Amino acid sequence: MQLFYNPNIDATTENFAFDKEESKHIIKVLRKKDTDILYVTNGLGDLFETQITLASDNKCTVKIISATKKAPSKVHLHLVVAPTKMNDRYEWFLEKATEIGVQEITPIICDHSERKVVNQERFEKIILAAMKQSNELYLPKLNNAITFKEFVKQKNEGLQLIAHCEETDKKSLKSVLKPNENLTILIGPEGDFSEKEIALAIASEFIPVTLGTTRLRTETAAIVACHSVAFFNED
Repeated sequence: MQLFYNPNIDATTENFAFDKEESKHIIKVLRKKDTDILYVTNGLGDLFETQITLASDNKCTVKIISATKKAPSKVHLHLVVAPTKMNDRYEWFLEKATEIGVQEITPIICDHSERKVVNQERFEKIILAAMKQSNELYLPKLNNAITFKEFVKQKNEGLQLIAHCEETDKKSLKSVLKPNENLTILIGPEGDFSEKEIALAIASEFIPVTLGTTRLRTETAAIVACHSVAFFNED
């Protein structure tokens, strides 16, 4: 199934048109024509079976034939990950975490962060493309970048974890996970979290955890955490 995206449709929609860019891709690149079937999601768990009524590369129009709803994940996983020095590594993380099934992502700026500015629009495009490619019906929420200090002041629902590399008392991620429990996991930059940040997180009721016996890159650690949670909660 090839999946398309339109955030403005819902159960009450009967007909709609794709924008010019998507219309051109559908008609010129994919060579779709009148009466062909397209599958569309709004990123909110809905899957719409649609039929082309006007195969125009400027305004491809479709009518909705049927709609189904996918139940949301029982677990809300919020990955809070420091941007990497090399953008492509963070973009790889965004793509793979979306494919695995993350629900929310926040870029976090830390004491040791070498990159403090992110391209929000590009990140959103990568997440959207990964959602469509993997036939996922829920679009992960991407928050604006925030400083570590500002983030830990917030109250997050469920379990709060911080993964770091300092040789201090830490629990394994597996040992603290509980079935169907929402959780937030902090992943630091290449230089790891500072001692001050770790202490601040613990004071804010974050539990220190380890993701294994080896030292992982930021983007690898984030994917390990994402997959571990998904695998743990697999039906």
